[in-house]
Amino acid sequence: MRTLTDALSFALRAVVVGLAIAFVVVYFHPSLLTGPGRLAPYGDAGSYASAVAASSTSVVNVFSARRTRAPQLPGAPFERGDFDNLPPRVRTQTSLGSGVIVSPDGYILTNYHVISGAEAIQVGLSDGRSAPARVVGVDPDTDLALIKIGLPGLRPIEMGRSDDLHVGDVVLAIGDPYGVGQTVTHGIVSALGRSQLGLSTFENFIQTDASINPGNSGGALVNVHGRLVGINTALFSPNGGSTGIGFAIPVNLARGVMQQLIAYGRVRRGYLGVEPQDITPQLAAAFRLNSTDGFIITSLAPNGPGSRAGLVPGDVIQSIDGKPVINSHDALDRIAGQPPGTVVTLGGIHQGKAFSVKVKIAERPVQASS
Repeated sequence: MRTLTDALSFALRAVVVGLAIAFVVVYFHPSLLTGPGRLAPYGDAGSYASAVAASSTSVVNVFSARRTRAPQLPGAPFERGDFDNLPPRVRTQTSLGSGVIVSPDGYILTNYHVISGAEAIQVGLSDGRSAPARVVGVDPDTDLALIKIGLPGLRPIEMGRSDDLHVGDVVLAIGDPYGVGQTVTHGIVSALGRSQLGLSTFENFIQTDASINPGNSGGALVNVHGRLVGINTALFSPNGGSTGIGFAIPVNLARGVMQQLIAYGRVRRGYLGVEPQDITPQLAAAFRLNSTDGFIITSLAPNGPGSRAGLVPGDVIQSIDGKPVINSHDALDRIAGQPPGTVVTLGGIHQGKAFSVKVKIAERPVQASS
């Protein structure tokens, strides 16, 4: 009996010691767990060094310069009329942003607001080289721009897919905040599909709590594999500092814009030539509508596609090609996604009666409405 008791006691102590070791390992290294009951070598999730190494050399600094003119004030004493005789003062304004190398032949994605109005653009690489850049094309509607440099040995970033992202995924923001040098911050995807922020016409932002500060604009948002998933664009900040709410343009959208800028020098989008207004419960009651889905046309562009098709202010549009319209932003995105020249069928209510009409979509002017 003593032998059996000793054996049981030894086994119990072994189990306790084993559990204690397992607790210590998991407590101090929780990143070892990659799934229920699965272990991975430490470092796979405990460090993002490999993701940074794979992507940071593709992130560049973008310096832009523009000249401004301001009235020159005469020194005292002066008489009335002296202001008219003085030449304007010319000042050079510079700004700093970031960009991402997306091809070995020198194409770089950045934000439109980083290079807007620039008379000279200089790109600085992580290896210390620099080169002047030319503008290939811009798209103010998404706040994207494509520039190009002519240097050998460029390392383009590997592009991921933003539609593979989930809320809670770890992401890294790489850029040059405040001009202090390339900096990496990390966080998670806080939300997807953010819109109606007033930042650009077409909004489908990735929201992240990775710190995005002035100078990060145009830089890379990458996943834990170092693949590009977004272009860092803006931060929400009541006082100018990072508050853990940053926004990035999804790479799927940026890729499509880039391809069109290379092909056409501009982005070709569909255009109806109507000014839409979302339907509130009050408007739904006034128009005797069953729901707030769709939008109301408040005005039309003269001789635009909608006007030529016979649409008038007050018409309610509820479907496009038979598919229900949620709101004006939904309609804007769907029409913009159609190539110019496409014919679509709009359905809705005209003077209290159901109607449908075919409209031939035109090319959308820059910064237009629907």
